[in-house]
Amino acid sequence: MMNKNYKWIALSCTSLGVFFSVLSGGTLIVAFPSIMKDLNASLAIIMWMFIGYMLALTILVPFIGRLADIYGRKNLFVSGFFIFTLASLFCALSKSANQLLIYRMLQSVGGALLVGTNTAIVADAFGKENLGKALGINSMVIGIASIIGPIIGGILVESSWRNIFYINVFIGFFGTLWSFMQLKEIYIPSKIKKIDYLGTFVFTIAILSFLFGFSLGGFFGWLSPFVIISIICSIILFYVFIKIENNCDYPMMEIKLIKNKLLGFAYSSNLLNAIARGAITFLLVFYFHIIKGMDTIQAGIMLTPFAIAMMISSPICGVISDKYGTRILSFLGLLISAFGLIGFISISQTTTLFELGFWMSIMGIGSGMFFSPNSTLIMSSIPADKRGIASGIRIMTNNGGMMLSFALSMAIIASSIDLNVLQDLIVNTKTENANQLDISNFITGLRIVFSISFALNLFAAVLSFIKTKKPVWDSAPLDDLEKSTIESEAE
Repeated sequence: MMNKNYKWIALSCTSLGVFFSVLSGGTLIVAFPSIMKDLNASLAIIMWMFIGYMLALTILVPFIGRLADIYGRKNLFVSGFFIFTLASLFCALSKSANQLLIYRMLQSVGGALLVGTNTAIVADAFGKENLGKALGINSMVIGIASIIGPIIGGILVESSWRNIFYINVFIGFFGTLWSFMQLKEIYIPSKIKKIDYLGTFVFTIAILSFLFGFSLGGFFGWLSPFVIISIICSIILFYVFIKIENNCDYPMMEIKLIKNKLLGFAYSSNLLNAIARGAITFLLVFYFHIIKGMDTIQAGIMLTPFAIAMMISSPICGVISDKYGTRILSFLGLLISAFGLIGFISISQTTTLFELGFWMSIMGIGSGMFFSPNSTLIMSSIPADKRGIASGIRIMTNNGGMMLSFALSMAIIASSIDLNVLQDLIVNTKTENANQLDISNFITGLRIVFSISFALNLFAAVLSFIKTKKPVWDSAPLDDLEKSTIESEAE
């Protein structure tokens, strides 16, 4: 018989995994100026440390979600901890920027295994009744890691940027052992062990082609033959992928999960919100260095209002969503996030730190109100044998959106200011000696990005508000911990 406290033990493992991966990203983002100086890394390499990581997660997570439904969750999750830890050690020992990029991509494999199984493990352990609370706690942990990550990163970077990876090794070693000893495989894996390799391959090429087209548009021009061909190829390949999945008995990605209006709108709002907010922290770090002349610790501290607000609102809204439904909370969260973005549209050299902190807090509150209810809506509408792939698609839309956000944002910035000039501004961080025209162009680029983010968040809010019926499954083998039926409406 399952220990009644097991669900909290499982949550401790998944929360540690989430904490681990988010902390690593938070410490890394403030270390980029130091890495650029020490390893003589170009801005393009730095950008691909973000985009490449997100790209790998976007491609791998749906596939891993399918593997989790076939083989179970525990072994994949523990393997993710181990691989991420080992890759962190290699990152710390890197001798060049190219080596660091390669090992960062290895990290992404571990990260994909962690996030691709995380939500499914929580849903298996808690069932529907307390799922919102559990996912809210997970989101709170993300908030805590987001708060302390940049601060710890700033402190560690003062002696060496390599320390941000050495601390991963310590946390990862403990997390690997704890998860291996404590997690149990309570989900009964599918007896059918077939994997859609063709669909996975076509999906991978489609994503790569799409990303290259959008990320290079700002560098070579949107009418460049290479850019146009890349985007057209990606559209064709996505069409081929959908055809493959519709005619495959055991698809990598069940198109029915996206075709259903309730799930389709939930995934779409998640994607749009990720595009809207994905690059904001990345760009603000540059803003604090270039415009405000801050060091890594100061920049890290300035990123905390968003995380603190999200940490507070996420668990509260998770509990509320269990009692009153998810639709209105998701809508209000996106609306509040959009309101927070209004403050960034008018950003300038003279914008005060108080103003920036205020608008980041508003965005954090809105994000916390959206994340938990959105995840709860998706996972509570899915039968147990589809939770792995459903979670994988949710993570894919989130990471795919963030990846596209980085690529699109840097393309817009590159259209406003020469990236070599921007790189000099980041490395030198001497605003008083910078060309004011370059500074003005950088600010213009930021405003364009934030304006687009505002519009996307509003569109996401509209999708989230639309009332739709629950999906109907031919077979819905809910796990033993399910205590109640799925509502007929997404409230």
